[in-house]
Amino acid sequence: MGQTVSDEASPPSKDQITGDLAEKFARKCFEPLELYSFKDNFRSLADQEHNVRYLKEDTIARFLELPDILAVSPIIFHMLTYIGAFPFLRDSPAILGFQQMIMVVSIMTERYTKILAKGASSRKKLLFKSLAVYDRKLSEIGKQQRNTVAAGLDSTRHVPGFAIDEAGDDSDDGEAADDYDELVLAALDSLDINDAFTTGDLHAATTHGAMIPADNFRKLILLLLLLSPLDSQENLSSYAYRVTGSELEDLRVTAENVLSAFINAEKSPGITYHQFSDVLQPSFPFLFSGFNPLFEHFLFSKNLDLSKRKNDTPKATAPADVQPPLLHEEGQVLNLSVLSQLSFFIDGNELVRRLRLLYSGSEAGFSMGSFEAKVFNWRAPTILLVSGTRLSDPPSSGGSEGAFNDSLPPKRFPNGSPLVRDRLVFGALLRQPWRHTHRDCFGGDDMILFQLAPNHDVFPASTLNRDYVAFAKSPIANPGIYFGCPHPKASQSTRQSLRGLGPISLAIDSSFEFGVFTHDYASRGGAFSTSTSRKYNFQERFQVDEIEVWGCGGDEEARTQRERWEWEAREAEARRRVNLGTGDIAADRALLEMAGLIGANRSGGSMLS
Repeated sequence: MGQTVSDEASPPSKDQITGDLAEKFARKCFEPLELYSFKDNFRSLADQEHNVRYLKEDTIARFLELPDILAVSPIIFHMLTYIGAFPFLRDSPAILGFQQMIMVVSIMTERYTKILAKGASSRKKLLFKSLAVYDRKLSEIGKQQRNTVAAGLDSTRHVPGFAIDEAGDDSDDGEAADDYDELVLAALDSLDINDAFTTGDLHAATTHGAMIPADNFRKLILLLLLLSPLDSQENLSSYAYRVTGSELEDLRVTAENVLSAFINAEKSPGITYHQFSDVLQPSFPFLFSGFNPLFEHFLFSKNLDLSKRKNDTPKATAPADVQPPLLHEEGQVLNLSVLSQLSFFIDGNELVRRLRLLYSGSEAGFSMGSFEAKVFNWRAPTILLVSGTRLSDPPSSGGSEGAFNDSLPPKRFPNGSPLVRDRLVFGALLRQPWRHTHRDCFGGDDMILFQLAPNHDVFPASTLNRDYVAFAKSPIANPGIYFGCPHPKASQSTRQSLRGLGPISLAIDSSFEFGVFTHDYASRGGAFSTSTSRKYNFQERFQVDEIEVWGCGGDEEARTQRERWEWEAREAEARRRVNLGTGDIAADRALLEMAGLIGANRSGGSMLS
C-alpha cells in the first residue's frame, strides 16, 4: 500500500533506445578494426553545429564518389536520412549523426542480419519506404491510370498494359497495426523493449499513398548498374569510364529496360509497393547488392596502416594487385551494362571477371555445327544470348522468312512490347553441359529463361514438365535449339510438320536465322514459369542478328575445354589416317580388295587416293 505508479521504472526514451540499438549494432555487426575505421572516417568527415556532429549530403556523395552526371546524390541522401531514423521511422528525416550512421551502414551492408534474423526479409520494405514519397495526389493519378488501362484492356487489338499497372488490390496499403514492420519489431525485440513502444510509430507499417517516382528510380537503377561489379576494396571512381560517351548511353538504355519490369514509365508516374514487391524477388533478387560494398567503404580507413610499427623504417609500397577486366572481351550482345543487368538476377560471383566468349555467330558462322564445335566441350554453366529484330506483322509469305512462319502455328498473341521498340534480346542460363538430344530434353530446374530488351523479364524453371533444352539436328523435323518446347519428333514423311512451341518457350531455327518467343500466360507455365510483371499472352517472332554463348568459369574451366578439344583433334586425325600396316598404298588397296571392301562393283578408291 502507499506505492504509486511513479515509483515504477519509467520506460526508456527514444534516445536511449536508439543509443542502445546503435551500440548493439556496432558491437555485433562490426569487427573491432571496422569499428575503429568507422569512427575515424566519421571524425574526419563530420561537420559540427551546436555540439552536434553530422554528415551532409555533399560530404557523403564525395566520400562514396557518386558520379555527378547521374544526379543520384539527393536520392541516396533521402534514403539515408530515412534509414538513419531507424527504428523510429516516424521521426525521419534524421540528422546523420554517429548513431544514425551506425544504423545506416548496418542496414545498407546487411550486417544487421547478424542480430536481427527475424527481420532479414524486411529490408525490401524499408528500402522502398526510403525511396518513396507520400503524395496522395500522385498516388490517385497512378490509380486512375491503372483503372483506365484495366477498363480498356483488349488483347485482340493491341498489346495490353503491364498487369501490375492494372487496378489491383494493394493488400499492403491497408495493413493494420498488428502488421507493424517486421524489421523494426525485430530490432526492438532484440532489446527486450515493451511492445507499448511500437504503437506510436504505426505509420512505418503502411505504404498507403507511397510511390517511388519513376524518374528517381531510373536514376537509382543507373547507379545500381554501375555498382553491381564493385568490390569493397574498389573505389567507384575506378568506373568513371562507364559514365561517359557510348558507355553512358549503354547504361541509360539498359536502365530503361530494367525500369520496364516495374512500370510502363510513359503511363505511370511511379512505382507502388505492390508493384515493387511483386517484381523484385523473382526478377531482381540481387538488385540492391551493390550497396553492400559501397557502404562498406565506411568500414575502411585510409589512415589505418597495419604494416607500420613503432620505430619502423619506411618500406617501399608494394604495387597493388592488378584486377582482371570486368569482361575479358565484349560481344555484340553482351557489354558491361548488360553484364550488370545479368547480375541483378544471377549471382555476380559467377559473372564478373569470369565470363568467356565461347561462340559468336558473326565470327564462327551461324550454324549448329559451329555452335557444337565451340560450346559442347565447356563443362561449366553457360549463358546463351540471342538478339534480333522483330518480324513484320502480317508476316512475309516468301523466302526463308515465309518458310519459317509456315513452320509455326498461326500467331494468336500480340507482340510483347510497342512496335517502336523492335530490338529484342532473349537468353538462357544453363548449368549442365550442352549435348545432342534425340528424344528427350536435358537441363534442370536450376535453369533460367529471360528477356533483357526491350523489357526485362525472368522466367525461372518450373517442375510442371522437364522440356528444358533440346539441341535437335536432322533427321529431326524442324531442327534447331529449343527452350521450354516438347522435343521435336523424327521426320516420318515428306510432309512438313509444325514446330511444337511450349507455353513459355524460345525456339531458334537450325540456320540461326529466325527465332520465336512465346508467353502463354493463360497456361500458367510449362518447363518455365510465367512472367510476374506481364500477366498476359504475347509472342515475339524475330530475325536473328547475333547469337553468343558465354562460359561461366575461370582458367581451370578453359584448360579443361582446351584439353578436350586437343583430345578430339587427335582422335579425328587418328581415324582419318588409318594405317593398315604396310605403309604401301598399293598393298593396302590389294588387302581391301581381298576383304571385298573395294573393287569389282564396289567403290572406295577415293579412300586411299
